[in-house]
Amino acid sequence: MTSLNKLYYLLIVFILAGCSKSDAPAPSPDGPDNPTTNTAVKLSTDKALYHPGDVIQFTADKGLTSSAKIRYRHLNEVVKEEDFPGKTWQWTAPNTDFTGYMVDVYETVDGKEVVYGSIGVDVSSDWTHFPRYGFLSEFSGDVTSDDINTQLAKVTRYHINGIQYYDWQNKHHAPLKMDGSQPAAEWQDIAKRDVSFDVVKGYIDKAHEYGIASMFYNLLYGAWDDYATDGVSSTWMLYNDANHQNVNKHDLDNNWALSDIFVLDPANLDWQKYIDDQTALVYQFLDFDGWHLDQLGDRGTVYDYNGQQADLPYGFSSFLNNLNQRFPNKKMVMNAVNQYGQANILSTPVNFAYTEVWSPNDKYEDLANIIQDNTKMGGAGTKTVLAAYMDYDKANSTGYFNTPGVLMTDAVIFAFGGSHLELGEHMLAKEYFPNNNLLMRTDLKEALTTYYDFQVAYENLLQANGDFNTPSVTSLDGQINVNSWPPQTGSVAVAGKDFGSTQVINLLNYMDATSLNWRDASGTQPFQRVIKDLSLQIETSKTVKKVWYASPDYRYGSSEELAFTQDGSNLTCTVPEMQYWGMLVIEYN
Repeated sequence: MTSLNKLYYLLIVFILAGCSKSDAPAPSPDGPDNPTTNTAVKLSTDKALYHPGDVIQFTADKGLTSSAKIRYRHLNEVVKEEDFPGKTWQWTAPNTDFTGYMVDVYETVDGKEVVYGSIGVDVSSDWTHFPRYGFLSEFSGDVTSDDINTQLAKVTRYHINGIQYYDWQNKHHAPLKMDGSQPAAEWQDIAKRDVSFDVVKGYIDKAHEYGIASMFYNLLYGAWDDYATDGVSSTWMLYNDANHQNVNKHDLDNNWALSDIFVLDPANLDWQKYIDDQTALVYQFLDFDGWHLDQLGDRGTVYDYNGQQADLPYGFSSFLNNLNQRFPNKKMVMNAVNQYGQANILSTPVNFAYTEVWSPNDKYEDLANIIQDNTKMGGAGTKTVLAAYMDYDKANSTGYFNTPGVLMTDAVIFAFGGSHLELGEHMLAKEYFPNNNLLMRTDLKEALTTYYDFQVAYENLLQANGDFNTPSVTSLDGQINVNSWPPQTGSVAVAGKDFGSTQVINLLNYMDATSLNWRDASGTQPFQRVIKDLSLQIETSKTVKKVWYASPDYRYGSSEELAFTQDGSNLTCTVPEMQYWGMLVIEYN
């Protein structure tokens, strides 16, 4: 989902710059094409999400020695362990709902545990409990069934459990084009791109086989210039004046756009009834799981047809409450463009918070603040997905995403319990989702696989209800600067989360950061140094039972129990290795 305020002009840049389809980019000056990991065995599963009791099918890309083991863990506790069974095997998901697991392959060599690979598993009956949101943006008749399967298998490996279908629709006010009483075979979106009904349907049906939900994208209040012929009334619209002479609209370049976008009053009950009926038509013919609603941000002072100043945030809540009553069994998620109207949005039964992040929310700490603010507005348990576009300026031409910039931003979002809308047919760099000017290098692909495994495996800490705090942590050897969140360049930032019997300490590395701007717009954030054997002293008033550590940059995210000493209120332990993000977990008696 994107903000159309800043959206369609980017198509021109996209067309001029062109797009590369290469999946194996050659090295370039902005970073090596070297993987950050040297995976001995790559694991995959047949679905992105499992219900309690489901049978999980695992696949490994190679066999290992007879002494290798497969281990299933929830957090740091072993659930089951068995001999590595070979290239394919099954495991029945436990019956506990909303639980993440880490499955790793390891071997004990010369008395030391060596991890060869891992994968996360999410066992949840509802994907919106731990949303991991992706996107699709290409629906022309050139997309084959093999293409559909390839794209969905790719996002499944990242455990993407919900997909936003971007600009799949015919018109904003009539999203499904009809040919008599049946859907049309094809149509064009607003940017004159071809859309095939069969491709959209094929994606939805196949996604469900992978355990992935499908959400259709559309504005909640948009109409094209032929609105009157389709039964939309000008009396339902918003105006820039109190005398309904100047319709509020989003002007587009008619050289490439089929229409400008006229803005309806979301609180108008006749408009709500009209678009609800159009939505019912969508659900009749396409098995979408819900509607991903977009807006255009703050429209300034606008008026309804009767000359009353419109309260758009109120209109959002009115619209969403009505939509939920009409379609109680469908999901709904709405974009709060830079948090505009978010309090009203989260007062309704939306399934999670979604924020498209723009200036002035440019710093890493702003991402954390938005996630925490959403929880305050929506209440405990509110999950957040951030549409935060990386390498934004760099994407005006072809090139490659800057790996450290992406990982540092994901580390913040994940550590504070959020998710990042970034993956689909390609990685997102612009709010116009078809823009695929930038490619992912091998190291970024592999690292992100581990980061999403990590997010899934430890979702019951990362995304669970707890109190964010600032534990006192110091470096014993004095070689590394450590500071409490928010981050500082030249330092490792500490962000804590207190669960009562458990304290989580996230360590986020900015030792070599040249900027604290999360977008890394020009792709210049450098790789962070690998920190090894970091001795820490932590103040705690409780008696410590266990200390363990996990990092997506170390042992494929597999946890490791640490030796520790406690002298009064001083706990000391040594973090073995981290590059961007490490998670220290302290369990109390």
